[in-house]
Amino acid sequence: MKKLLITASIIISMFSFGQKIESFETILNDKISIRALELYEGKVWYSGTDSKFGYVDLKNNQNKEQIKISDQNLQFRTLAQDKDAFYAINIESPGYFFRIDKKKLSHNVVFQDTVKTAFYDALHFSKNKFFAFSDPAENLNLKLIDFKFIKGKFQFQDYSYLKMNTGEAAFASSNTNIASSDNYVWIATGGNSSRIIRLNLKNSKLEAFKTPFIQGISSQGIYSIDFSGDKFGIAVGGDYTKQNENIDNIATSTDAGKTWQIQASGKNAGYTTCVKIKPNSKGKEMVSVGDQHISYSSDFGKTWTKISSEKGFYVCKWVDSNTVVFAGKDKISLMKLKF
Repeated sequence: MKKLLITASIIISMFSFGQKIESFETILNDKISIRALELYEGKVWYSGTDSKFGYVDLKNNQNKEQIKISDQNLQFRTLAQDKDAFYAINIESPGYFFRIDKKKLSHNVVFQDTVKTAFYDALHFSKNKFFAFSDPAENLNLKLIDFKFIKGKFQFQDYSYLKMNTGEAAFASSNTNIASSDNYVWIATGGNSSRIIRLNLKNSKLEAFKTPFIQGISSQGIYSIDFSGDKFGIAVGGDYTKQNENIDNIATSTDAGKTWQIQASGKNAGYTTCVKIKPNSKGKEMVSVGDQHISYSSDFGKTWTKISSEKGFYVCKWVDSNTVVFAGKDKISLMKLKF
């Protein structure tokens, strides 16, 4: 297993809350851009550019497989799974909904979205349904659908009765602008408006809440969200054209996404594409990643410590309470944390 070259200062540097990086290793190198990850049977599964889909074993990186799920060079920035299959949707129209069987890795298109404005930013599985979010239609109607695949049939419904604001869309940066709990699904938007759209799973009611996040132009807004239970949420982002800027690019909510409070403005590592709450921490601890940094918070997102300057990561996922997998430009890497 080839270890990344990281500086001694990073290896020995202590987090402000008594932790350090134990190891940081590359487990996959390839010419690919990866922005969506799933974990299954001790492997990290990914979708990416050039229609590539595959896995690498977390314990033995020689155990890996990659296939192309389309003859077209499609770009995938989404990935989700149920007990039987993975699903991936490419960006740009037409949007092909691919189903990949977990046992055989056989794959087929189960649905096509041919609307010219189709651009699927995220795909998420919750409560036995998949939720897919696209940039809005020309009439600015929200484009959120849920779907199931039952007995060989694709079944879906859409939620199109909520209007998006002019210039409001979303970012296909890490497949994490959708999050869920037992009772809600949340979607984060950006651009001219950066809001949180909340779907109540009990009554299918949609609500939209304003945020104090940086917004106003197409490159600004929330890029990633995560929730712990129904109440606590974290949102990160910024402006991808000004990655060092760090004003109003992190916020938290304690009331299920209704209101948001800016955190660490001017005191964080800048533009961030993915945030993930540590398992069983109830929102207290979390890791985030941007193209220029990996950062950590141990106080519900109020303060942040930059733990790595490694560049080129877009997405992360907790493997367990001590291990995080990262992916991005041409690589997948595994970080082990010592407590």
